[in-house]
Amino acid sequence: MPVSLPAAPPVMSRLPVGAATHCPYCALQCGMNVTPDGITPRDDIPANAGGLCQKGWTAGELLASPHRLTTPLLHGEPVGWDEALDFVAARLGSIQREHGRDAVAVFGGGGLTNEKAYQLGKFARVALRTSQIDYNGRFCMSSAAAASNRAFGLDRGLPFPITDLARADVVLLAGGNVAETMPPFVRHFNKAGRLIVADPRVTATAKLAGLHLQLTPGTDLALALGLLHIAIADGYADLAYLAERVTGFEAVRDSVAAWWPERVERVTGVPVARMREAAHALGTARRAVILTARGAEQHAKGTDTATAFINLALALGLPGREGSGYGCVTGQGNGQGGREHGQKADQLPGYRRIDDPAARAHVAGVWGVDPADLPGPGRSAYELLDALGTPSGPKAMLLFGSNPVVSAPRSRHIAERLAALDLLVVSDLVRSETAELATVVLPTTQWAEEAGTLTNLEGRVLLRRQAVAPPSGVRSDLSVLASLAGRLGHVFSDDPRTVFDELRRASAGGPADYAGITYERIAAETGVFWPCPDEDHPGTPRPFLDRFATPDGRARMIPVEHRPPAEDVDGDYPIYLTTGRVLAHYQSGAQTRRIGPLNQAAPGAFVEMHPDLAERIGVASGDRVRVVGRRGSTEAPARVSPDIRPDTVFMPFHWEGVNRLTNPALDPVSRMPEFKVCAVRVEGAAS
Repeated sequence: MPVSLPAAPPVMSRLPVGAATHCPYCALQCGMNVTPDGITPRDDIPANAGGLCQKGWTAGELLASPHRLTTPLLHGEPVGWDEALDFVAARLGSIQREHGRDAVAVFGGGGLTNEKAYQLGKFARVALRTSQIDYNGRFCMSSAAAASNRAFGLDRGLPFPITDLARADVVLLAGGNVAETMPPFVRHFNKAGRLIVADPRVTATAKLAGLHLQLTPGTDLALALGLLHIAIADGYADLAYLAERVTGFEAVRDSVAAWWPERVERVTGVPVARMREAAHALGTARRAVILTARGAEQHAKGTDTATAFINLALALGLPGREGSGYGCVTGQGNGQGGREHGQKADQLPGYRRIDDPAARAHVAGVWGVDPADLPGPGRSAYELLDALGTPSGPKAMLLFGSNPVVSAPRSRHIAERLAALDLLVVSDLVRSETAELATVVLPTTQWAEEAGTLTNLEGRVLLRRQAVAPPSGVRSDLSVLASLAGRLGHVFSDDPRTVFDELRRASAGGPADYAGITYERIAAETGVFWPCPDEDHPGTPRPFLDRFATPDGRARMIPVEHRPPAEDVDGDYPIYLTTGRVLAHYQSGAQTRRIGPLNQAAPGAFVEMHPDLAERIGVASGDRVRVVGRRGSTEAPARVSPDIRPDTVFMPFHWEGVNRLTNPALDPVSRMPEFKVCAVRVEGAAS
């Protein structure tokens, strides 16, 4: 049954006819209709095919939220737009004149539309000429992206349509809980097939699985090595495929010889019999898919972990075959497109490298600037946040679509760094925890109040249509950037279609080529897969069928070695903490924590722990406990459950406090922080 929008005349008067658009949340980008009568799911978008989750059904409530910002704030006081933007432009100019161009930083988000992500990168490099730009997607998909790029020559979360999953006889999902984080995803699993889940918890997804590999946090890499060892030893490697389409198999085969099953059991806690069962299921299936998600990737060895699962997929001959393959379950709404068009420290539009002279020349030509004037690579997300307000770091930051006070690792430290800035400008639709620290807050439009494109986890470019007129006093991020650029002496468009057409030209010829994608095509075809180099091209649902995107067309297997977590347990901190999401909330909760039904379903953080641990520290479900780590502590009620390992506790990260504990140790390739495992102790809050 459709859920009506809340009774709020100001919003209803802003709903002239409604529109077929997309959900504001995860990377499925479920299709929905927003009309004066409420929200209903669309059945023409394959990702959700007529379904929505609790977050999608209630998304309309945010349009009527009393928490909406509708006027700019300067030092916490309401001001007009001209006063706010004049102040920001003047301060940016004075800070750069005094401290240099890199004294101003820009921070974006994986939920921004492609147009916004593109314009944000252009603004940083052209209007500000700063190298200091990155985004919160570095905290999400960066390890799987790095692994896919070095193995396949291309990163596209799922290099096949999501509907291919229904054709797979076996799916292995490592470190993902899609039944809670993106419930419509589950409908794509082959009901007659086998689902295998690797996770330290008996999650809602693990309860759907025929086989659960309940591993110790931080040991996903060892598990992948063990599964590959068994697959090779038991004769499941596809030698003909390897000879024709892959390089590096021999070196990987030799490297996994040391990871015999009994050794892997000692490291991971997964019984040998279960590993053999998983390897047999994958090795004998006609079609199989291996998926990784944040649980496996958000580690200081996340790139190597994703590489190990890719090696397993390649050894079995899965990538580049219909109904089979390897994929990354992208999390944020535009997590795929957000990392393609230039808001990442080392990239230019089209997924080009910023240190590639040819890429610089092409993009500079589109932008009408000298390639030599484009800055080089800047700091990665955590390193950028960590440097704020320091003698050698940025003195000002413009922040769009992110809430690092809640979402960054070692978050209390990051809040201190943000507070140390001379100027913090936050563009947001609500007064988030990060906006509370801002010098200037700019009220922005939200999902149903603006148009733009997003690229979902399949690499399908979708059109989010405007369904609601924004409230009076609110402007789009594109308008903010255009207004600031004008004050800095540059002409930027604030029209999404115009910006997208420029993005098409800038991406042309790059790995993520959008040149042939238009708003009209997206609307007519309900999405177009990139790469799509011209308007006569059909798009590319499965990019690896004939060859991989490497110079020789072959995929690369790369030897990797397991190593312990950057912070392992010891006598002072004997318990592993792992974090994740719950069904009712999304990311830092800035949106979902302001929706009544979602708050009722999940009113706050909790500490899930095994009954043995609860008994040992003398607490029961509902008792408040303190979780203490090397970087801080936080309190929440205990939730006692046999669904978690006795050596592990779980906390959802949608509330401030949880990420005070997490470890900012970085992956050497992707610069991903180690969110998913750190060492803590748990005690009664009264202790």
